[in-house]
Amino acid sequence: MTFSETERESRSTVNHPLFSLTEEELDVVQQLVLASGSLKELARVYQVSYPTIRAKVDRLIERVQKIVEGTTPDPMMQLLANLVERGEITVSAARSVRDLYRQKMEQQKESI
Repeated sequence: MTFSETERESRSTVNHPLFSLTEEELDVVQQLVLASGSLKELARVYQVSYPTIRAKVDRLIERVQKIVEGTTPDPMMQLLANLVERGEITVSAARSVRDLYRQKMEQQKESI
């Protein structure tokens, strides 16, 4: 689907989900596109490990999904993603914490 210049200009006033991203997040999107979607290439560009870039992209995906849904991201998921990104916790440990957290949240919902 292609748009004329006028259509493109009018679309730019629409509140597109990507307009809600930070400059850093938009840079990641840009680099991912330039890397043809290759996370290995993106990890090389950012000089980080594949698991680190995978966590960063997963967090970005979750953020865009939340924006599209009109909900706010879960603070626990953001915290875990930040810890992984900074190398303060392993990806597998973060997943274990995430799974336990989600299990407890589901139990709380069921008890209400």
